[in-house]
Amino acid sequence: MASWILSVRTVGELRAALVMGYGFPGDADDCQAEPAGEVNRADPAGLSGVVRLVEESRGRVMARQGSAFDTAAAAAVAEIQTARRTARTSLRPNPA
Repeated sequence: MASWILSVRTVGELRAALVMGYGFPGDADDCQAEPAGEVNRADPAGLSGVVRLVEESRGRVMARQGSAFDTAAAAAVAEIQTARRTARTSLRPNPA
């Protein structure tokens, strides 16, 4: 994980990380649109929805860049591929 990811503190730094591809697909677009929607719906006295979205986005960047993510993703893909092969094999008619 890039060491500067751990120090992302501002919304601008978070947006930059997402634009650079440090999040999941679609996260950069969501980081632009979702806070705007929260601001439009927010009570002027509190922007807790925006804070929640920023915290969630930062967490997604951290998760995506974590060392265990690639291992877990590869294991999940292998498991799905095995399940598909098994399903295809079980659906084939047995020659009599």
